[in-house]
Amino acid sequence: MAGVVEFGKFPSGTLRVDKGFKFEDVDPNATPGYTGKKADGEELLADLDGKLAELQEKLFAEAKFGGSKRVLLILQGMDTAGKGGIVKHVLGAMDPQGVRFKSFKAPTDEEKAYDFLWRIEKVVPAAGTMGVFDRSHYEDVLIHRVHGWADPKELQRRYAAINEFEARQTAVGTAVIKVMLNISSDEQKNRLLARLDKPAKHWKYSTGDLKERAFWDDYMAAYQAAFDATSTDGAPWYVVPANKKWYARIAVQQLLLEALMALKLEWPKADFDVDAERRLLEKS
Repeated sequence: MAGVVEFGKFPSGTLRVDKGFKFEDVDPNATPGYTGKKADGEELLADLDGKLAELQEKLFAEAKFGGSKRVLLILQGMDTAGKGGIVKHVLGAMDPQGVRFKSFKAPTDEEKAYDFLWRIEKVVPAAGTMGVFDRSHYEDVLIHRVHGWADPKELQRRYAAINEFEARQTAVGTAVIKVMLNISSDEQKNRLLARLDKPAKHWKYSTGDLKERAFWDDYMAAYQAAFDATSTDGAPWYVVPANKKWYARIAVQQLLLEALMALKLEWPKADFDVDAERRLLEKS
């Protein structure tokens, strides 16, 4: 990695939501913990693809021999925040058989008949799996608060249910990484305009995005409330400045690397005599 500008240290301490965190103090244009430029960041992302893929393969391999560790990456953010880019550019190097991706849309009539966590519980990652949620159970406290679809008492119940749900996940060996990709209102406007400028991007544009922009400040307040209620020691939130897509990608890559290394993964030891198998194979 000679010549590659690296993070001074893992960004979890800088990006983590702790007590006293104020969302309004986060600059979406910033690149905390990283002094390089765009080209440096893109080079670092590519250089660490192999390391991330190896750790994910170890996670998968361990589970084949009884390991219970797993990872759940939760991606939240306003429309155009770059969730899809994270999946493509950060997770793209991983073996897809060990990745379980789920994008949560508006709940179906069947899902509405159950508690809000019902559809989430069904797709939590199995042992050895890298689970990725593009949006998540947090939509049920964010949009419901913004539009008044749930009263304060119900919101408090949901925050408590989320904390209990995530505590159960960590108890069975899941590393929960909750990322809010933080873009500014002006940046979202520019990204939406860019979609209108390119016919090949029109399919990604939704008139609903424009309607929701009118509630920008309400969404920011809803995120602050969610951070206050659900950033726990076992499942903390990380707010990643995301106006610069390249920075958001390397920051999330670093968070995943840190989480995977903390699991202290090991290659499973062979349950056969390696030398004997080699001799037999050479004679075959």
